[in-house]
Amino acid sequence: MKVTAKATREGGWWAVEVPEVPGLFTQAKRLDQVAEMVADAADLLGHGAVEVTVVPQLDDDDAALVQSATARRAALRDAEAAAAAASREAVARLRAEGLPVRDVATIMGISPQRVSVLAS
Repeated sequence: MKVTAKATREGGWWAVEVPEVPGLFTQAKRLDQVAEMVADAADLLGHGAVEVTVVPQLDDDDAALVQSATARRAALRDAEAAAAAASREAVARLRAEGLPVRDVATIMGISPQRVSVLAS
C-alpha cells in the first residue's frame, strides 16, 4: 500500500499525518525518521507493509526557496553538460587540425591530461 506522510514542523518535531490511513498520526525528530515511524504505526493499525512517500509541508516562502534552489541545481547540471560537450568538440577539432596535446591544453586553459581524457 502506498501512503503519503505529510510532515509539518511543530517545535522541535515533525508532526506526521497520513491521509490514506485514518487515525495514523505520529511524530519524528528528523525527516529521515518519518518513513520508519509511519511504517511502524501503519503496522500497529493493521495495515501491514506500506510504501511511504514523505512530503514536508513548508510555508510558501520556504517552498519557493527550495524550488528555486532545485531549479538552479538542474540548470547548473545542464550548463556543465553543455560545457563538457563543447570542450570535447573543441579538443577534437583542434587535435584533428594537427595541434599537439600540449598546445590544445594551453589554448583551452586545461591540463594536457584533461585534453587526453576529452579526446578519448
